[in-house]
Amino acid sequence: MITADDVSTILSSGVRLTVPLAFAACGEYLAERAGAMNISVEAMMLGAAFGSVATASATGSAATGLAAGVLIGLLTGLVHGNLSHRLEINTFVVGLVLNALVLGLTGYLITISDFDSHQVAQVSVPWLRDIPLIGPPLFVERWPVYLLVVIFPLTWWLVERSRWGLELRAVGERPQAADVTGIRVNARRRQALLWCGALAGLGGAYLAVGEVGSFNQNMTAGRGYIVIAAVIFGGWRLGRTLLGCVIFGLADAMRLALPALGLTLNSQLLIVAPYLLALLAMLLFTNRRREPGALGRPFERGST
Repeated sequence: MITADDVSTILSSGVRLTVPLAFAACGEYLAERAGAMNISVEAMMLGAAFGSVATASATGSAATGLAAGVLIGLLTGLVHGNLSHRLEINTFVVGLVLNALVLGLTGYLITISDFDSHQVAQVSVPWLRDIPLIGPPLFVERWPVYLLVVIFPLTWWLVERSRWGLELRAVGERPQAADVTGIRVNARRRQALLWCGALAGLGGAYLAVGEVGSFNQNMTAGRGYIVIAAVIFGGWRLGRTLLGCVIFGLADAMRLALPALGLTLNSQLLIVAPYLLALLAMLLFTNRRREPGALGRPFERGST
């Protein structure tokens, strides 16, 4: 019998597992609206997770580690953008290579490193934390969680209401037309990748110094790919993308909670459940919403 406390525990776990996805998804959503199919989200998150733990251990400050994770994500976005746009290497190849490189590099470095554990502080919101069932899951969390309250609407405003966002959407839909009006297409796409890198780095760093307090090999475990699936699930709409992150986060929370509640299910099936859900979402929703017209297509001035 599942009690109210069990439900609250599952919701708390779901929130913690959703937050890293939501940070990264805000960035990936913006990048894809600009036409930049960023496969390197996994590298951004994983590299940031390692860098945040290493920096927190060296400085004794989890907040400094969190900032370092954001910078590492930015650097990864900068590398991806320059390789894709300045050197004109296929963006999918660049993303896959970065993912493999960061996975191998962090896997090696963790075997020769010994880090102290640090976590950012937990914040409890008075009165709201006392709401039955949802109070503790939503209002007793590590402080970076509440950054979503700013980042989510800011991302929406940047894309949908700002002049920069209008140019961003233009280069994602019709880059040749945008170029004719004087918009620097690849520059806008690189800027979008930087925003994506910063937020994916924040997501990876939060996972490491927010929830776990340490780093282990392949810590993100494919969450970068789930982020891409969430954007597709959301039909390239930010609200629906966040809903996708919540669904995937709760599925992962159920995977962890069911054995603890005494429900015996196939362990291998539980492990792959969130990824099967991501695949199913891509199959069901890819054709229901039109993707940005130039998503994943390289831009060459003068081409048609």
